[in-house]
Amino acid sequence: MSKFGLALGGGGARGLAHIGVLKVLDEENIKIHSITGCSMGALVGGLYAYYGNAKEVEEFIYKAMKHPKFIELGTDKLKENNKPDKSYFERFFDYVETRIQALRALNRLSYFNEELTNEIYQMIPDVPIENLKIKYSAIATDLLSGEEVNFTRGSLRQVIKASSAIPGIFPPVRLDNYFLIDGSASESVPAGRVREIGADRVLGVDVTRCIKTIEQPQNVFEILYRAEDITSFHLSVLRLREADLVIRPQVRHLTWADFGMASEIIAAGEKAARENITEIKKLVNRNSFLLGLKHYIKKLKGNA
Repeated sequence: MSKFGLALGGGGARGLAHIGVLKVLDEENIKIHSITGCSMGALVGGLYAYYGNAKEVEEFIYKAMKHPKFIELGTDKLKENNKPDKSYFERFFDYVETRIQALRALNRLSYFNEELTNEIYQMIPDVPIENLKIKYSAIATDLLSGEEVNFTRGSLRQVIKASSAIPGIFPPVRLDNYFLIDGSASESVPAGRVREIGADRVLGVDVTRCIKTIEQPQNVFEILYRAEDITSFHLSVLRLREADLVIRPQVRHLTWADFGMASEIIAAGEKAARENITEIKKLVNRNSFLLGLKHYIKKLKGNA
């Protein structure tokens, strides 16, 4: 029996496209053996491994986005560009508020403080990973050693929190002997890592942002976003060699903070999965020996 695994990449709001992909897999009755996620991919993948279906994951996300603490985060204010229809005074007050928050952040490890972050993550089930319905792991990066950590055990809530700790935005997470940040710092789409938990065929879902731009960054936030986008893009090119099939929902033009586009992003994930459903089914049903041989040859070519 095939062991179909998913590698779900990071990308903030763009990662909500994973929900759309999972909805189509559910509709097609495609059994998922294992999931490894990074950042938003860790969140969506972890919730799917917990609930066992995409519909409940989608409901959880919409409910979470209406939670007062999520609204309090004000992630829309961290987007690179203000909406063009804002008045001068709205833009000015946004400018002042954002910069006051940034100055406060100089005295701590992140833009958002630990107390608010902890309250947000209280919404995530605090259950052992090893007890989930589907095999699951999440990638985080240790700031102290630079090590990439693939968590296969421990609290789902804590592991997702660590994997989603965007550097400078959310505080690092102390877990075991690690000081952890977003897994995207070392791993964009963890195609190779899902094989470590038993997958013998891997579908990678890439939501990294397009790095081509003609606009010069105008402030510290835009520079941080730009640096992260470039890193994620080049990591994804390298890591996706481990996947047997890659799909890319059309969300690359969006920012990590575009949560107001959630329904459109999820729909983009559904569209990408439906467009590739024939290839996905072929992958699921492909002979294991031939697939393994093809993957081995692919790796050899990649190292050449």
